[in-house]
Amino acid sequence: METSLDPDAEGLRPVRVTLAVRGRVQGVGFRWWTRARALELGLVGHARNTADGRVEVVAQGSRGAVNRLVDLLREDPSTTHRPGQVVSVSTPLESEPRAGVTGFVER
Repeated sequence: METSLDPDAEGLRPVRVTLAVRGRVQGVGFRWWTRARALELGLVGHARNTADGRVEVVAQGSRGAVNRLVDLLREDPSTTHRPGQVVSVSTPLESEPRAGVTGFVER
């Protein structure tokens, strides 16, 4: 059985996505929960409140880990005790990963 050494074939090439989460997601521990899940998945980035009540999530890492975080954000009902109530999660907008980003922070 042949295997490819191309990192894209296995989803190992880092990706960066930005998405918005709508619902009752501010003031309920949602950014903290997002940070904890992202760190467990080995991702870097941030989660921040926006003026219109959404939470913006920027996550960077392997495609598989990023996809898993997006799945956890969308999961209904949540199997991981996600706080608040998610009404919708936007389609992730992909961009080039940024060098030098470390950790995952709540802003």
